Amino acid sequence: MTGNDRNEVQRLEAVKQYFIRGDAGRTDTVDLLTDDVQIYFPKFGITHGKAALMELAQGLIGSMAEFSHVMSSLSYLVTEQAVIVEGTTRGMDQEGRRWQGGETPGGRFCSVFEFRGPLISRIHIYLDPDYTGRDEDRFLWGKNRNW
Repeated sequence: MTGNDRNEVQRLEAVKQYFIRGDAGRTDTVDLLTDDVQIYFPKFGITHGKAALMELAQGLIGSMAEFSHVMSSLSYLVTEQAVIVEGTTRGMDQEGRRWQGGETPGGRFCSVFEFRGPLISRIHIYLDPDYTGRDEDRFLWGKNRNW
């Protein structure tokens, strides 16, 4: 195994741990990040620092009764600079509306992780934050679709 291969394995493991720890609500998730990590999430914007990840998580957790990534759905693309992850989530909002990525309009995502050494220095998360499809006016083609 070359040094590059070891680095790619190490980056992939850090991203897998990010999802495992994050879904478990573990505060040591931030140990995987640089102090000045850049974070992007729709409607949250671009911000920096470990405290920003905690702020993002608290906002999401506060709006949901249940949330988890479907680990078996995650696909990883590992490059020399980044790990790109595509997958689905499932959960329920505070009003009892459920979603399941691939079955309902919400729940599919793609995240890009960049690294500085072994630590994650940039996380950009791309998804529709309307997990339960309440934004009816934006379904320009109707809801009778394959998700």
